[in-house]
Amino acid sequence: MNARNDQSPSPIRLSEYRAPAWRVERVELDFDLGIDASEVTARLRLRRDPAQQTPLRLDGEGLELLAIALDGQPLDPGSYRHGDNQLEVDGAQDGSVLETRVRLQPAANTALEGLYLSGSRETGFLLTQCEAEGFRHITFFPDRPDVLASYTVTLRADRKRFPVLLAGGNPEGAGELEDGRHWARFVDPHPKPSYLFALVAGRLEKIERDYVTADGRAVKLVMWSEANVIDRCHYAMDALERSMRWDEQAYGRNYDLDVFHVVATHDFNMGAMENKGLNIFNAKYLLADPDSTTDDEYRAVEAVVAHEYFHNWSGNRVTCRDWFQLSLKEGLTVFREQQFSADMNSPPLKRIEDVALLRRAQFPEDAGPLAHPVRPAQYSEINNFYTATVYEKGSELVRMLSGRLGTDGFRRGMDRYFEANDGRAATLEDFLGALGDANQVDLLPYLVWYAQAGTPRLKARRDYDAARREFTLTLSQHTPGTPSQPEKHALPIPVKLALFTHEGRMLPLHLDGHPRSGDTELVVVLDKAEQRFVFREIDAEPVPSLLRGFSAPVILESHDTPAELALLLRHDVDGFNRWEAGQQLAIRAYEALREGGSDAAIVAWCDALAALFADGNVDDALLAEVMTPPGEVELAEREREADPERIHAWRQELQRRLATRISAAALLQRYRTLAQATNGQLDAASQAQRRLKRRVLELISLLDAAQGQALATLQYEEAPSMTDRLAALSVLVRTDAPQAATALAHFRDRYVDNPLALDKWFNVQTQRRGAASLASVRELERDPAFTLKNPNRVNALFGAWARSNPAGFHQADGAGYRLLAERLAQLDALNPQVAARLATAFNGWRRLEPVRRAQAQAAIAALAEQAGLSRNLTEIVQSMLHD
Repeated sequence: MNARNDQSPSPIRLSEYRAPAWRVERVELDFDLGIDASEVTARLRLRRDPAQQTPLRLDGEGLELLAIALDGQPLDPGSYRHGDNQLEVDGAQDGSVLETRVRLQPAANTALEGLYLSGSRETGFLLTQCEAEGFRHITFFPDRPDVLASYTVTLRADRKRFPVLLAGGNPEGAGELEDGRHWARFVDPHPKPSYLFALVAGRLEKIERDYVTADGRAVKLVMWSEANVIDRCHYAMDALERSMRWDEQAYGRNYDLDVFHVVATHDFNMGAMENKGLNIFNAKYLLADPDSTTDDEYRAVEAVVAHEYFHNWSGNRVTCRDWFQLSLKEGLTVFREQQFSADMNSPPLKRIEDVALLRRAQFPEDAGPLAHPVRPAQYSEINNFYTATVYEKGSELVRMLSGRLGTDGFRRGMDRYFEANDGRAATLEDFLGALGDANQVDLLPYLVWYAQAGTPRLKARRDYDAARREFTLTLSQHTPGTPSQPEKHALPIPVKLALFTHEGRMLPLHLDGHPRSGDTELVVVLDKAEQRFVFREIDAEPVPSLLRGFSAPVILESHDTPAELALLLRHDVDGFNRWEAGQQLAIRAYEALREGGSDAAIVAWCDALAALFADGNVDDALLAEVMTPPGEVELAEREREADPERIHAWRQELQRRLATRISAAALLQRYRTLAQATNGQLDAASQAQRRLKRRVLELISLLDAAQGQALATLQYEEAPSMTDRLAALSVLVRTDAPQAATALAHFRDRYVDNPLALDKWFNVQTQRRGAASLASVRELERDPAFTLKNPNRVNALFGAWARSNPAGFHQADGAGYRLLAERLAQLDALNPQVAARLATAFNGWRRLEPVRRAQAQAAIAALAEQAGLSRNLTEIVQSMLHD
């Protein structure tokens, strides 16, 4: 059942944090599981803070209270009060045991929070999702992350309907009951918060593997899924073992239970959940096979498996004191996941992908009405706080700290952090304190990064004195005001830099005031509004390469000439900065095209990339990335009044200029060479070839649509992997090819029983341009396979359309806005979390040109006026409209 509270909740403020008056030392949970009704008996051993004399209050939403007893004595109705999503009990003492029995309705729970049914009544299974505040939908409890308890969980159910019973912790027994029922018990010896509780019950199959940790513990690794997809879990199992071994080597962290369960479900609001000993995954991040999984998805499976496993220490063993500290577990674990993925694949390409995601998702968030700090001062609905700011920007802040301390220093700090906070609910101050104490440095000035919203602008000015052989770099910073934070403070911004000669050679650096080291790369820290850095013994004016490796999450504003950017694009040894030079040069070229000014930047960009294209020594994957200009969302961020249709047209013309400069003949020759080498292997070289082949095919299609469509049709028919197949289908759909209908029909028939592949079928059709995209979306939502009840399907259709196709979604007549607003209201009645996250697609409406801006505002305002919206969606739309 989707319990709703249509009242706007009172804000929760960080400044008002108080330690819990009541803690729970031990939890015993007994479940009698059923699809329509499940009963939960909870026994809580309570501990009272003697300094606080408040009555016992427990959270509980959507629960039918069947029985209640304190210290073995049933309570009469006058001894407790149940209302407003709380249970207040009189007479509880330190050491008391409270026992409650409640009834739940899993099959009616469309919000997918608490205990719910995944799949059909006949074949589906029961599972839980408790982060952030889902446990209160299961039983009465002080549902906050700083209440850590040990858990003993007993599950009882019909054996035929629920043959598999799982919960977090170690298995401690199982057996038969009367009437064809059975039971299983699990004990977790590690104290944990309630949001890490999990159970799964149903008909599932498994694969398993034995693993021995670096400290000698024997562990059983078990992956579970429905029978028809269990053979698609092997890649994830391999990724799990790689993750465990990497964490042992990189951070000295070993797994600490006897068994590690992982379960796949198609009905899940998030990507995955790190419940202690029982991770639950959205199937899209666990299932993989060559026929239906792209290269990008393989890497995503590996990354998400690693992310959830790494949470065992950065999130579980050391958890958050309160939800304001969410990035303490999520930002830190994203950083650890990114390190792992870089080690497993290509560090430069991984860095490019991470920064591209930051700019595509987080920078717009920082620049819009939903801007908030990584650790905000207050929030209303915690489920709306799972954002790119907390995750991706939070990771960048950890990366800054790692760069500040160096590899060895960061490892010392992490060892200190884990040791000092094991079994505790920690804060960001604890984290920075441990890192600093281990390295005898004060890192608390970096807290301002966590408290301040917005993306800093870093300006670079330069001056060269030939007579003194001095190069002066002047750096300044400014962060634009954001909602509720009009004034900003200066931040400590580490800037990694190098200097190049005009021949492309890196110079040894001698920074004034520092001993000569001969290094060709160093880090300076800008911690004031403006600072000057003087480099001596520079024989000629150099070309600076700034913010190497993207050393801080800022927007760099410099005055590099197109020729200087082209030089860095050709010669910089930092793979990320080589790509970044290309991105900045592409932006200059785009702006020249938009303004109708000089073609110098366009020529420089096209010439530099044509030279790289002809150079056989450039990695295929890196070449594909540098040949791709910034996306339409990122380009819109640079417009005062964005017209998505024109932005799309200008970007297409820019790419057409590039294709012309490279030449149709050269593109076709490279495509044929890559096509001849095509295979379905997952090695880095094969993935790189597929990535470049897709990019070349897109450029060919811009020059000659008919030829591109013919090549795409053949590629689709002969594709040995989903990567090639989907790339070809995308070209056919985006170019409105006559062959597209046949290919789409074939794709649907081939994958009709594969939900994840069918999501791709929905997704690719949302990328049609102009008014055709709206018509396509309306047609697709009438398809029998579409449902608002499945988050993956909703995101594959409406999420992909609204976020990834600006020219299609932002119709000047507002039809796209009205359609999305209508579906958000319908979705909100089923699943408020998914509705609220999808509503953030409206985030950039204020930067649209006037006609679209008025249409978007009207659609959002009409949505806000609808009665009965959830707290989740209400907070988002009110924030959107707030001036």
